[in-house]
Amino acid sequence: MEPNPRLASDPHTATHRKTVALVLGSGSSRGWAHIGAIEALEEEGIPIDFISGCSIGSYVGAIYASGSLASLRDFVVSMDGKKVFSYFDVVFPRSGLLDGTKKVAELFSMHTPVQRFSELNIPVTMVATDLQRGEKVVLRSGSLLQALRATMSFPGLFAPAWVKGRWLVDGGIVDPVPVGVARATEADVVIAVDLNSGITSRRMKRPQAAPAAPTELEDPKFKSELLVKLVDYCETAEATFKNKINGLLGRDVHTPDIIDTVMTSINIMQERITRINLAVDPPDVLVQPRLGALKMMDFDQVELAIEEGYIGVKEKMEDIRALLEMPGQKPETDQL
Repeated sequence: MEPNPRLASDPHTATHRKTVALVLGSGSSRGWAHIGAIEALEEEGIPIDFISGCSIGSYVGAIYASGSLASLRDFVVSMDGKKVFSYFDVVFPRSGLLDGTKKVAELFSMHTPVQRFSELNIPVTMVATDLQRGEKVVLRSGSLLQALRATMSFPGLFAPAWVKGRWLVDGGIVDPVPVGVARATEADVVIAVDLNSGITSRRMKRPQAAPAAPTELEDPKFKSELLVKLVDYCETAEATFKNKINGLLGRDVHTPDIIDTVMTSINIMQERITRINLAVDPPDVLVQPRLGALKMMDFDQVELAIEEGYIGVKEKMEDIRALLEMPGQKPETDQL
């Protein structure tokens, strides 16, 4: 997908309008809501000049900034989302249950050839946590894959990432919705997407769009050898994954699943941290998609997450336009 020239323009030369920083928060499987949020902003013609992300928000933000959001959307929908997580191999649990280094690189590189921050169309900053000092670490230069590996290193699930002489883990531990990082860009308007508000979905449906032409990913001739291997692997990966963990830890079938226990516990912590951080440093517009019914590992709820992200932004559009001093779109009239 070719980058949109309007969105990729230098914000410092766009003196005729206010600049926008988009904050994409952490949330594991809920992160696909960021796809819908970005789609709604694009649909309304809202420019995005800076992106600040944490964990899954960094991943979606970097894919978008590389001009490849459509590729990611097609992939997660076609792969039923849950199988994306099953790509990661179970390892001996010394510092994490999953080995993420190679797989994070594969899941990013299958959508875009971009490797470094400097190659992105939109400036992106990512938040990680220094495991030894407990400090927030902002990553904005160098290797994208290293930064993604760090910001997505969910404690206990993925082993920490060694980056520039420090052990780094998921930024959601200290700043799940990094509004302060976005403020540092000096953007005129900061729009933040918080995935952990606990509000329950209404199951509203998006307007039906006209059938789209087949994408490159749907063309059998385009599918890479990597993607074919991943599809084959995923047929049995989920069952293998669970069997390895249960066998390794001797888990009783009546006790809560270890992954759900870890993810839900940290989600509770992140929700409380988010409330405090947003009270101290609120964004100009706060979008909170109704994802309360989704567990952190519900990777099979891709379309619901995207839908709620889309609706969440649409509900805030009047506020966004007012801050940007943009006229609203004229309502469509019925054709007789």
